[in-house]
Amino acid sequence: MVNSADFAKRLGEILDYYGITAAAFSDMLEVNRSTISHLLSGRNKPSLEFVLKVLNAFPEVELYWLLNGQGHFPTLPKINTEVQAKNSSESKAFSTKETEDSTQNEFPILQNKSSAQKTDDTEFSSIERIVVFYQNGKFKTYSP
Repeated sequence: MVNSADFAKRLGEILDYYGITAAAFSDMLEVNRSTISHLLSGRNKPSLEFVLKVLNAFPEVELYWLLNGQGHFPTLPKINTEVQAKNSSESKAFSTKETEDSTQNEFPILQNKSSAQKTDDTEFSSIERIVVFYQNGKFKTYSP
């Protein structure tokens, strides 16, 4: 059985982790703001529909952690021991193209030489989604 007070704390951790307000969170999940308010205050228990919306919107959240506090948040990265070769014909969401005139770049690119030489599993990862947060509290989510 879900403890409302503990669930409210875990819901607050999600908001803090992503740096979003309760209003933005409710907009992301397409639920009423009062639903989030009642859950955060411990007044109501979460519905199955609400829990599923959280899990779909935030894949880093584990079901057992959200409901019972068991597990980790954010999800611990799984170590992939098998390196998959990239096919050169695959389309890339973002590609880098060197320009002839380097003064056209608004922002200079700085690299730490020691970190640039390290091979990391993240360079073989694909982009899941991009979230842009605006100063007025609104945001947009882009999925490839």
